[in-house]
Amino acid sequence: MNSKKVFLLFGSSGDLGKAAIDYFLNQEYDNYYLFTRKDIAIQKKGKNVEIVKIIDLSIEENIKTAFLKVDRDKNAEYFLFSTIGGFLGGQSIADTGYIDWLNMMNINLNVAFLIAKYFLKLIDGTLGGSICFTSAMSSLKEEANKSAYNISKNGLNYLVRTLALEGKEAGLSANAVAPFIIDTSANREWVKDKTLLVNPLSICSSVQMLFNNRIIISGNIIELPYSL
Repeated sequence: MNSKKVFLLFGSSGDLGKAAIDYFLNQEYDNYYLFTRKDIAIQKKGKNVEIVKIIDLSIEENIKTAFLKVDRDKNAEYFLFSTIGGFLGGQSIADTGYIDWLNMMNINLNVAFLIAKYFLKLIDGTLGGSICFTSAMSSLKEEANKSAYNISKNGLNYLVRTLALEGKEAGLSANAVAPFIIDTSANREWVKDKTLLVNPLSICSSVQMLFNNRIIISGNIIELPYSL
């Protein structure tokens, strides 16, 4: 029996998420699960697509319930891409509010932990799979006035590397892409040098490369300083 390939996308309604929908619906997956907190309209193009609404990803029970929507098949491989993340900059440690600090940890690290936890449970007893998170190049080098953001993304990097070690027995590879500045309408308003922007399609193609090579690539933070 041929194995099935199942694709899961978290953060489907964001700028990167929308680009990921367009890109991955044109890849060879048998089933698609798009997790979103907002309503989205897509052209399914004859694909088997299920949209799963989930409001607050920082609540564990919500993540657990969302993963229960995914059909678990012992003859399937599962591939998960998370575009979820938030940014906070321009504030020193002394000026960063504690609520803002906690918010960055929740969005960029705690949610990733919950997604990883329940993805591991999903693929247990299956043919395994691959998970890829969205980190940031700035997480790899300390910067002033970005402590909450960079530390939360650096924590995500550590989570990915640990997940790669712990996921071996389940046949899981874990990686992250770390773009510089993603090319979005909001970022184009303040970035003067447009060559610094990373095209979302370059990010998606990098993720697909990691998925295609999941047997040999795991535990990596792939830097994307510019569009490929």
